[in-house]
Amino acid sequence: MYKIILKPSIDFFGALILLVVISPILVITSVLIYIKMGKPIFFRQQRPGLNEKIFSIYKFRTMTNDSDKYGNLLPDNQRLKGLGAKIRSLSIDELPQLFNVLKGEMSFVGPRPLLVEYLSLYNEEQKKRHYVKPGISGWAQVNGRNTISWKQKFEYDIWYVNNQSFFLDIKILWMTLLKVVKRSDISSSASITMEKFEGSKNE
Repeated sequence: MYKIILKPSIDFFGALILLVVISPILVITSVLIYIKMGKPIFFRQQRPGLNEKIFSIYKFRTMTNDSDKYGNLLPDNQRLKGLGAKIRSLSIDELPQLFNVLKGEMSFVGPRPLLVEYLSLYNEEQKKRHYVKPGISGWAQVNGRNTISWKQKFEYDIWYVNNQSFFLDIKILWMTLLKVVKRSDISSSASITMEKFEGSKNE
């Protein structure tokens, strides 16, 4: 009952209410990005969702288009600075995903939607993460986010798929709020973004 009826309803109406409440933040952030970094304001990327159906995820853009003398983009840690770094540290870049939730492509809670290129690298157990809608936050996010290994991340994701419930979702949302306030587990120790997944053989 919860997974089929209640959770989709909570996602839709919750996203709708939040978008109205935080609309000033969305507008101000959009204006600042336009002034400081120019277009585009939003970052869009194809990601696999429920049953591996591909959709476009929305985020606020946080990296500049700075490039070297040959026209190649600089490394992420050199392009994430100033306003973009502040937006990322406050997790404001994730707020546009509320539109994905409103469209039914994502949920507030679920495994994070990863890159399409990873689909062919999953083993049968890891593929189970697509048995549910991807989430803005999830069990792996509140247990380490980008600071844990891919093996641990997938174990948390599959555990959530097998144990999801209303009270577990509430717990995850509460833990997410605490982590956002503390600004913890934003990056891995080696990079500002999670290192690429290269398959189970490299876990």
